[in-house]
Amino acid sequence: MLLSPGYRRLLLLCVLLGVPIALACFFFVGLQHQLQHWVWTSLPEAAGYDTPPWWWPLPALVPAGLVLAPIVTRMPGGGGHLPVNGLGGPPVGPRALPGAVLAALATLPLGVVLGPEAPLMAVGSGLALLAVRRTGTGGDQRAGAILATAGSTAAISTILGGPVAAAVLLIEGAGLAGAQLVVLLLPCLLASATGALVFTGFGQWTGLKIGALALHDLPPAANPDAGDFLWGIPTAALIAVLITLARELGHHTVSWTRRHTAVRTVVCATAVGVCVAAYALITGRSPAEAALSGQATLAQIAAHPHAWPVGALIALVACKGLAWGIALGSLRGGPIFPAVLLGTATAMACSGLPGFGVTPALALGISAAAAAVTGLPLSSAVLAVLLTGGDAYDQMPLIVTASVVAFVVSQVVRRTEPEAAHAPTTGTTG
Repeated sequence: MLLSPGYRRLLLLCVLLGVPIALACFFFVGLQHQLQHWVWTSLPEAAGYDTPPWWWPLPALVPAGLVLAPIVTRMPGGGGHLPVNGLGGPPVGPRALPGAVLAALATLPLGVVLGPEAPLMAVGSGLALLAVRRTGTGGDQRAGAILATAGSTAAISTILGGPVAAAVLLIEGAGLAGAQLVVLLLPCLLASATGALVFTGFGQWTGLKIGALALHDLPPAANPDAGDFLWGIPTAALIAVLITLARELGHHTVSWTRRHTAVRTVVCATAVGVCVAAYALITGRSPAEAALSGQATLAQIAAHPHAWPVGALIALVACKGLAWGIALGSLRGGPIFPAVLLGTATAMACSGLPGFGVTPALALGISAAAAAVTGLPLSSAVLAVLLTGGDAYDQMPLIVTASVVAFVVSQVVRRTEPEAAHAPTTGTTG
């Protein structure tokens, strides 16, 4: 199959698809950030506030629920996948794509405590399947599945720092091996590499913030020692427990919102707003730290870890974690970015323990949280390595250990078979 003319044409189509998918993702993320800046910066300043007041999430989240309710109940696709199910499930096709995009752009900027990764994957798979129809290859279901997966991978690679993390996510999530894996991997690598190149180029050209998960300023490098492992392993287990319990809350929320969906969606959005407002009221800090997806707050914690009191970190984990659990089962968005922030905040709150360093805590917090929320320990370790950059070489043993510990503990807490956690995280392999 690898040498067949049809497969070579498929590879060429994936390269070509990477360009429009990257452009669509760029304008999607750019518009989301502009709306987010308007809601959480420009509008409060126009009202005379330097930062949003503690009650600001309430008038933001209630309209988010009111807008989302008719999308979930009436539009095709229900606004996209439920975030409590991860990034798996069938691909979002062209018919359901408008609802997924509208749900994301109308609610993520308002602070629904979710990330952009799932809507971006919907954009990728929807545009890829639309291209399949336009090129007349819609009858080939296998080619359509490969293209949809390549589109989703290209889309998510734009905010994961490039094609490597997205490709590893695909490999581990698909659960394939041998020739089958190569057949799927090559189109995804080509599409994601092309997409990441175009996405990055447009970001430099326009100067717009593209919202990629990146840490530009890190604490001073420090080799992990016995104390870091002594405290790091139970911290990774704690992170796994917190993330898994929040996901369980999401599953309960799904069950509750199956009846009277529209009304209960608004109630859940309001409850998220109350949690975020409680964080701001308790800490005296900006509610945007808890309301938004987490990339900016994660970067702030990494750059200035000592500027965050332990009490503020604990309040962030408690309030944002509760809000995230509610949002997982009722609202629309991605689950990974907020989970990474929760894990990092938990680890940094524990970094004051004797012999536990700030840099190792940051690295293991990212890895443990990603493993707990995705069920993919290898992908989580790779993501943590990419984010910690030059410090990763020394931190890798702790990163890998934390990822494995969090994965095992999350399985024990959920009381499920390991295979269940390996449900595909790409849009087409489920």
